[in-house]
Amino acid sequence: MLFSEPFWRRHFLGVLDDGTVLGVPENAAADMVRNFISCVSNPALFTPTVYLSPKVLKYEGKTIIHIHVLPSAEVHSYKKIIYDRIDDADVKVTATSQIAQMYIRKQEIFTERKLYPYVKKEDLRIDMLPKLRIMAENQSNGSGHPWSRMTDDELLKSARLYSIDRVTGEQGFNLAAVMLLGKDDVILDIVPAYVTDALLRRVNIDRYDDREIIQTNLIESYERLMEFGRKHLLDKFFLEDDQRKSLRNIITREMIANTLIHREYTSSYQAKFVIEKERMYVENANRASQNIVITPDNMEPIPKNPIIASFFRNIGYADQLGSGVRNLFKYSKFYSGNDPEFIEGDIFKIIVPLDEGNREEQTTQSVTQTTQSVTQTTQSKENDPEKNIMELIEQNPFLSQKQMAEKLNLNKNTLKYYIKKMKEKGVIERVGTNRKGKWIVKS
Repeated sequence: MLFSEPFWRRHFLGVLDDGTVLGVPENAAADMVRNFISCVSNPALFTPTVYLSPKVLKYEGKTIIHIHVLPSAEVHSYKKIIYDRIDDADVKVTATSQIAQMYIRKQEIFTERKLYPYVKKEDLRIDMLPKLRIMAENQSNGSGHPWSRMTDDELLKSARLYSIDRVTGEQGFNLAAVMLLGKDDVILDIVPAYVTDALLRRVNIDRYDDREIIQTNLIESYERLMEFGRKHLLDKFFLEDDQRKSLRNIITREMIANTLIHREYTSSYQAKFVIEKERMYVENANRASQNIVITPDNMEPIPKNPIIASFFRNIGYADQLGSGVRNLFKYSKFYSGNDPEFIEGDIFKIIVPLDEGNREEQTTQSVTQTTQSVTQTTQSKENDPEKNIMELIEQNPFLSQKQMAEKLNLNKNTLKYYIKKMKEKGVIERVGTNRKGKWIVKS
């Protein structure tokens, strides 16, 4: 429902979904505004109530009503029912876990900052700090990293793993400290549902061919997930600025760092790293700010766990915020010939296509190629969403986007992204309304 939208929306009464302006009866506009305000202010209908101020406007000689809906920090219910906005639909939310996730999404604080006063220094893997200092020093390019000159206590405070609640005065180690450096039993005491499930599904797609259940600190989780990727993925190389780079390592690094850094650890949703025959993906619980398919063009980097992200950057496991999207869009084309998908919602998902048709021939010998030749060799027409969309339109130009998404086995937001790209290129055009119109393929 519109009052649970993450960003402000502009709503118009008297305008159809396709933009056609019908208008409302001019003599009824004032009563419509009064009735609207009465409804959204009625606690028997909306809990909590909402303050909105509709405005009557004139457009092309017709009367319309504009309603500016600002973001809300609350989860609102209508007649004691909570709705969430998914694509263009209002979905009734009944599951306790989904409702809890909506409250998490609305929070203005970072859950990684939650303090645990009874977590002591001996509950952390302090033995890891010498190794982490060396990693941070290696990232400083010889200029010297501040951690190398700090005591253990100073390092923990400098990394904001030990902090003070400026409202209550309470101090101690926070959730970020537990997740980054906590001993395994301490982590599971605080976040009992925490797990990253690494799965290989190439032959037995209903279950798995290989599996590793990871329930340890984020530093070692990163290393074990990277090793899982090295074990089961082809390595392709290409030259960039006279440097020979491993595409597999670049791509898995970005995917794994993202799922560990930006996860909502208070959720019971089980995170996954899955490798299949034609794709690999990560998915995890998320404190979403919007429900969209993220691209380099619409990307607005929003930190989910800034303390954890900063720690990963210091030791070289991640780069600046937003670089993961750019890197995956850049290097996925060279690795498989197709773009990745970033799906932002209460469950965040990154999907990277795979081109493993020549797996047996390539497992024993990596291929060193330039960027241009890798793109040419790995481009797969069968995995070209735009080509598939065009063929579908040619077969039936009256299909809705929902029907097209179902036939192509694509997420609806993903389909919208490709449709938009194709419209901008002038490849296709929509004629008529959303309900009664049709698609035209331009030559």
